[in-house]
Amino acid sequence: MGSSSVSETQNIQEVSGKFVPNEHDALQRHVAFFDRNHDGIVYPWETFLGFRAIGCGLLLSSFSAIFINFGLSRQTRPGKSFSLLFPIEVRNIHKAKHGSDSGVYDSEGRFVPCKFEEIFIKHAHTNPNALTSNELNGLLKANREPNDRRGWLAAWTEWKILYLLCKDKHGLLHKETIRAVYDGSLFERMEKERSAAAAKKKDIV
Repeated sequence: MGSSSVSETQNIQEVSGKFVPNEHDALQRHVAFFDRNHDGIVYPWETFLGFRAIGCGLLLSSFSAIFINFGLSRQTRPGKSFSLLFPIEVRNIHKAKHGSDSGVYDSEGRFVPCKFEEIFIKHAHTNPNALTSNELNGLLKANREPNDRRGWLAAWTEWKILYLLCKDKHGLLHKETIRAVYDGSLFERMEKERSAAAAKKKDIV
């Protein structure tokens, strides 16, 4: 029973030698986008390339690579020695889950629908299916845990980058967009849209 549980939790899969995240682990799928060579490990340069792929500038991509890998690497590598390459092991990403978050990921990285809906029930006052900048600030403030400065900073950075990249022309961050970021599908869509736009521009030129 115990070994079966461990196997189910890790559920490490490889297809043609490439790491495939657990389909029931939304947090793994969220992070796997940045595993650019699909080996199950995300290095800072891969985080940088992932942010560039979704349209972030050099400065934001560089900051994100340093902030994310420096902050998460150690927790995802239990029992292993410190590495100056700051690798993040995707299969252990649930171990790096920070405090002061929305609770939409549980302790094993699974998506919790009721917690997701709670975001909009409690904070979406202008539009039931979107958040304004002020409502987002209210969400962040409500999620703060006492003396958890690391969690506050991590949550603030994640949500503010999402808002910066994905708000619409009216300043609304839509529910479907937020849902897609939790399983990583938003990143894939943004990369495809950006690639298509670049190709179209090249054809015109």
